[in-house]
Amino acid sequence: MAIKQLSETLINQIAAGEVIERPASAAKELIENALDAGATRIEIATAGGGKALLRVGDNGAGMEQADLELAVRRHCTSKISDTLEDIRTLGFRGEALPSIGSVAKLSIASRKPGSDGGAEIAVAGGRVLHLRPAAANPGTIVEVRDLFFATPARLKFLKTEKAEAAAISEVVKRMAIAFPRVRFVLSGSDRSTLEFPATGDDHLARMAQVLGHEFKDNAIELDAMREDVGLAGFIGVPTFNRGNSAHQYAFVNGRPVQDKLILSAIRGAYAETIPSGRYPVAVLSIRLDPALVDVNVHPAKSDVRFRDPGLVRGLIVGAIREALAREGDRAATTGADGMLRAFGPGRSSFQPAWRPSAPSAPWTSEASPSRPYQSSGTNGYGFGERPQFAFDGLATPTARAETAPVVEPVRSEEPARFPLGAARAQLHENYIVAQTDDGLVIVDQHAAHERLVFEEMRKALHSKQLSSQVLLIPEIVDLPEEDCDRLMVFADELGKLGLAIERFGPGAIAVRETPAMLGEVDAQGLIRQLADEIAEWETASGLAAKLEYVAATMACHGSVRSGRRLRPEEMNALLRQMEATPGSGQCNHGRPTYIELKLSDIERLFGRS
Repeated sequence: MAIKQLSETLINQIAAGEVIERPASAAKELIENALDAGATRIEIATAGGGKALLRVGDNGAGMEQADLELAVRRHCTSKISDTLEDIRTLGFRGEALPSIGSVAKLSIASRKPGSDGGAEIAVAGGRVLHLRPAAANPGTIVEVRDLFFATPARLKFLKTEKAEAAAISEVVKRMAIAFPRVRFVLSGSDRSTLEFPATGDDHLARMAQVLGHEFKDNAIELDAMREDVGLAGFIGVPTFNRGNSAHQYAFVNGRPVQDKLILSAIRGAYAETIPSGRYPVAVLSIRLDPALVDVNVHPAKSDVRFRDPGLVRGLIVGAIREALAREGDRAATTGADGMLRAFGPGRSSFQPAWRPSAPSAPWTSEASPSRPYQSSGTNGYGFGERPQFAFDGLATPTARAETAPVVEPVRSEEPARFPLGAARAQLHENYIVAQTDDGLVIVDQHAAHERLVFEEMRKALHSKQLSSQVLLIPEIVDLPEEDCDRLMVFADELGKLGLAIERFGPGAIAVRETPAMLGEVDAQGLIRQLADEIAEWETASGLAAKLEYVAATMACHGSVRSGRRLRPEEMNALLRQMEATPGSGQCNHGRPTYIELKLSDIERLFGRS
């Protein structure tokens, strides 16, 4: 067949298929134009999820009649000249307005500030209907009606009006975060009005408008630079997380993007601090020379390509981890809010009744018997009873299970001296209640100690070999032969963690040493779980990359268990160790290790504030 030139209308409709995928795409392009025009107020109105009506008005620079005529032609733009190496505007391709005009009914009314009058142009299905003078306020109003009426097949692929309206809301939120000096108003017959007043240079205040005021109380500021790339923004503490990644916002030179490299870096930076299936909240702004990033990857301009992606990823991961180490251990305020709601009216079945209390049983101490051992490391315990923990102040079990303890305060430790306060009680043999200078803290003892053990094991992976304990009688673990083969491949790595194993026949593993810090260990359960994990990873490189997960597994097996009675000095030792350990605000699975309740919150429960 002979090659022929496509019509201008068909060319625009093909381009529209790439640029304008849905009403939210059109909204994004029109808002970008308004921002490039220097607008400080942008009003968006929709109907039918943006399919029936999408109107964007601004108070920007405006256009003259001659500009309007060019604006609806392809590749006509005022934003770039001869190169794509120095793009400093959101739009630059000159495709948005002609693409919209080719598939919808488009009208633009505009007036330059100080001009005596405005102008208006109307386009439908790619054909200019009129271009004429018109009364208009300074700025520009773009109105799009019956989107995709000229390409009805595209309408079949759109979602419900509610879903399309929500997508437009998301676009406005992203733009609002990026430009806090601009006032945004989103309204329409298909939604409730959404308004974001300008906050000037207070970016965090704008983020609070979009992400909720809770984010402001749980945010950590980022400000980092590596070579010629700068990173700023705010991230949430690990315990302030969400059920999806929709609350992660990334901007490159002010442009909202949804880049896989950036999202992957955020996920990697929060590894082991957030539970599986949960996502951190983050707002990142990357600044770099426009020549070092390609924003012309896709017509929608939501993807970018960095000249040095490793540098950008390293900057993000390093900055977030440094911020988490600095401030990430504080408890999210949502924990206290959830506790207050739990104590709210209608939440409790408690029926007030006065009953005389029986005298409390005294605190008793009784060490539990354990296996004798020999020490091959330098832990200094020698022969005798096996220590339960390697941390100062944490010794062997201290009470019979049937004895109800009364925990007396340790007077030598005053709440004001420590961030996590002084231990005052233990509830249900698992929760430590500590008094702080301005409230109280409730600690999950198992989750907290698990994190402390894991951090010690992580240090050993990168610095030294952990102390181990030689078992007088090796523990023999029967396993399938293939599991034994897999374990023995990594015997040296496990030995560095203090777990010494060797082959005991074709279908068994002999455990001769266990990490000293784990104390009493269920060797059978630990070895079987490690064998399962190694089988899942399959390759040696897989395990080498995940040795920290092995350490986490071992830490879980060696941590102080729920149901274990602790003496006051043991509880305080745990609190002090938490204060000194980075990442202790979350367990290895990402769950919070403690919840803080301020005195003002407690007073609210009793109506005192």
